[in-house]
Amino acid sequence: MNGTVPETMRAAYVDAVGPAGAIRHGELPVPSVGPTDVLVRVTAVAANPVDTFVRSGAYATPLPLPFVVGRDLVGEVAAAGPGAAGFTAGQRVWCNSLGHAGRQGSFAQYATVAADRLYAAPPGIDAEHLVAAAHPAASAWLALFRHGRLRAGETVYVGGGAGNVGGAAVALAARAGARVIATARARDAEEVRGLGAAEVLDHRAPDLDARVRRAAPGGYDVHLDTSGHGVLADAVESLAPGGRLVAMVGLVTGPAALPVSRLYTRDASIVGFAISNATTADLAEAARGVVDVLTDTPWRPRVADRLPLSMTAEVHRRLEAGQVRGRLILAPS
Repeated sequence: MNGTVPETMRAAYVDAVGPAGAIRHGELPVPSVGPTDVLVRVTAVAANPVDTFVRSGAYATPLPLPFVVGRDLVGEVAAAGPGAAGFTAGQRVWCNSLGHAGRQGSFAQYATVAADRLYAAPPGIDAEHLVAAAHPAASAWLALFRHGRLRAGETVYVGGGAGNVGGAAVALAARAGARVIATARARDAEEVRGLGAAEVLDHRAPDLDARVRRAAPGGYDVHLDTSGHGVLADAVESLAPGGRLVAMVGLVTGPAALPVSRLYTRDASIVGFAISNATTADLAEAARGVVDVLTDTPWRPRVADRLPLSMTAEVHRRLEAGQVRGRLILAPS
């Protein structure tokens, strides 16, 4: 490391999995840099619900202790290993895959990132938008294109089109030439139509299932429910021949029985998706999708609040209580 990098830093971390109150904000050593690593001076981070699952132990994954929480960051290169080609000091960068599978997290003044998980931040994209979009837009891209195999001309269902993941999915699918049917609250319908949805259905309508089917009489080629309130049997019933249902959240409301006959008689499929399992190659493709949605569509992530890193425990409590509609952005102090 060069002389401009201190030996210690402020970080939000835990000494063991546990409740939000176990998160500490204090001094830790600045992480070392391996031959193919980049040390990033962190400008901003964003909190995700999955961060709370990892911290609590609900999502079991190897954790180095003390463990710095979080996975997303935007910042600038402070130092780079000799094998981290393409990264130079002062360069703006971002990442969305820390804090999992033995990797330390992002909620600190400095973070070490493997070069193949770090991306250059294009000029003209606001740092706050970039870090807030990193997780939801990458999730939407992978769900639609990697797992849903979406093609131009197909019909897509997006449940929860006004959320951050759902909004990004609407915009990305419309940009790809798909016909998008989305659900949202009535007050958000105009906004979701502005992202490219052909039709927006009130998710509180008592006859929503019937409306969903009328909107696409031939069925949906890709079904993506980001709301967590879908009914599995209804979702399968709405698929077109060869349709793909991408299960990324929820689908727990109502009957849990899987209508297998409706799947095989339609050559349809269900595929599970969690961004934590994405390969570095998949994440790199999704990173291009994140940039595309921020540069080529009207979608921008909704930011609920901006807080100092010292309030990470409170942020986790708010996420777990379901009190957040939008992204929470934190700045290291």
